[in-house]
Amino acid sequence: MAAGFGAETFLLSEGRDPVEVARSFSRDRGVDAVILTVSSKSNEPVSQAARMSRKRGRIVLVGVTGLELSRAEFYEKELTFQVSCSYGPGRYDPNYEDKGNDYPFEFVRWTEQRNFEAVLDMMAEGKLKVKSLVSHNFEIEEAEKAYQLVGGAEKSLGILLKYPSVEISDKARTVSFHANEQNREDAKRKTSQEKISIHFVGAGNYANKILIPAFKKAGVSLQGVASKTGLGGVRAARKHGFVQATTEISALIADKEADAVVIATRHDSHAGYVIDALNAGKHVFVEKPLCLEKEELDRIRMAYEKKNGNENLILMVGFNRRFSSLVEKTKRLIEGTGGPCSFVMTVNAGMIPSDHWTHEPEQGGGRIVGEACHFIDLLRFLAASPVESWEKIEMDSANKDTVTLNLVFEDGSIGSIHYFANGHKSFPKERLEIFSSGSVLQLDNFRTLRGFGWPGFTKMNLWKQDKGQAACAQAFARAIRSGTCNPIPIDEILEVSQLAIEMRK
Repeated sequence: MAAGFGAETFLLSEGRDPVEVARSFSRDRGVDAVILTVSSKSNEPVSQAARMSRKRGRIVLVGVTGLELSRAEFYEKELTFQVSCSYGPGRYDPNYEDKGNDYPFEFVRWTEQRNFEAVLDMMAEGKLKVKSLVSHNFEIEEAEKAYQLVGGAEKSLGILLKYPSVEISDKARTVSFHANEQNREDAKRKTSQEKISIHFVGAGNYANKILIPAFKKAGVSLQGVASKTGLGGVRAARKHGFVQATTEISALIADKEADAVVIATRHDSHAGYVIDALNAGKHVFVEKPLCLEKEELDRIRMAYEKKNGNENLILMVGFNRRFSSLVEKTKRLIEGTGGPCSFVMTVNAGMIPSDHWTHEPEQGGGRIVGEACHFIDLLRFLAASPVESWEKIEMDSANKDTVTLNLVFEDGSIGSIHYFANGHKSFPKERLEIFSSGSVLQLDNFRTLRGFGWPGFTKMNLWKQDKGQAACAQAFARAIRSGTCNPIPIDEILEVSQLAIEMRK
């Protein structure tokens, strides 16, 4: 096929030396550039490329090969070596791919998008002929046959899957999917005495692995799941038994058939969805954080107070650690002391890459507001007293995620939260120590609680870690069913959220 397009070709199976062939082709000057499209663990392909190149030539690796380069081969010829990233400049850059920040044309001529544009233009004009690259065609319904062909005895090159032609309106950006007829009928039979109906907004890893199973265990009726792209929602619907999946998030929140909305999207969207759900008269469970900015917090407070003038709505943030069975046991133990406590919370948070969306100020808000808020809430819960003052001591690091937060509570209790991203994963991830009235409690990774000099208590073990996610979901569902107040008092939610926002600055 390459020969048909005008390339000089030869087969390695013929026993010829590729270096000699290339030097002969270039009249012993060496080739200008070598593109390596190989799959090998050997260093030989790179060495051959260096030996066949001219002085100051270029080598581009598209495939995979050993990369123990010979300094002599590259030094003597001043060769340039580059690994090609798929699609071109902009690939894997969230500012380019997610936010749409293009690279200046004058400085980066061929970006990911402009590469696609050029190839598609040439295909449309017939200048780039790709038909010969396709050896087999299958309708999408026959996709299984196509996959059986790959790696089979029959030779294949490009395998094309054909989808049916569908007319799509410019305004139609959403598709709804019904998991199965039985689920739909179950939803129709729902009465006020049966399961409460819940919609999920967001179908990422945490929602799929933790939140959805927790709410399913709490006995709720999983109705709709919404995601921006649709694919994640469809997968979640099929896996967990939702009645429908959709990308119409606004319509899902406004659905009058639902009792509550669970929000598990990226942090920057939480405030808007919370306000929309409250205004729609829905109970709201939002994964932390509640919001990223003080102005958003004020709007949430106003929306909640406005709706709760006539309706008893639940607004709950996923501060699940206060619902852990070991934390509840700790709470009962320290309530018997009658005096202030000293808390030392150590969080071996671990490093996450600087380009992770959590670090993005506008999208993630940083790890203080996005993650450390858990531990501010935990100490606030155990102290049972508002925070009077606080200080932040921060290590000079690029991500600003290795900090100590010192809290002083109105009842005289004090607490330090050591949130460190510079530790090792072999050390316990979360450890809490409580000093009070001559005794000490130690909570180790939400699996073991020990008492030192604690009257009537020495140790409590769990067979597996309990961070309180299941109990947190159950508390939310129970509050809706019974019509009682927030499982987490609203003033504590607002207080902790405001503290986290202030601490990120």
